[in-house]
Amino acid sequence: MTITIYHNPDCGTSRNTLAIIRQSGEEPQVIEYLKTPPSRDRLIELIEAMAMTPRELLREKGTPYAELGLGDPKWSDDEILDFMLAHPILINRPIVVSPLGVVLARPSEAVLDFLPNPDIGPFTKEDGEIVVDAGGKRVV
Repeated sequence: MTITIYHNPDCGTSRNTLAIIRQSGEEPQVIEYLKTPPSRDRLIELIEAMAMTPRELLREKGTPYAELGLGDPKWSDDEILDFMLAHPILINRPIVVSPLGVVLARPSEAVLDFLPNPDIGPFTKEDGEIVVDAGGKRVV
């Protein structure tokens, strides 16, 4: 099974997650979900695999979350899914599917527990935060 990342190249967390996957020796299938959103059925599968609710996967920052009033508890899971499909930017990212499970990789180092080879050697995020030090020890 290949690793798949639902990716937004404009997102630092997503870029860091992709870099961690590649540093582990894997070349994932990269789905730019803003250009190619998951189907409703696939989105439901991903949410269920992460043991989340649609509301827990909603992204607020940089989205129409507030304008759409999505903080209001009146919205059902089906309605939230409808909003996500209409506005894919509302889907929090990056979502990584691996042979070991599915994870919302926030923070990006959360992906390490879902990689077949989590021993990635030294890794520093774009912002300078060290994830794995020169000795191979996780720092964060």
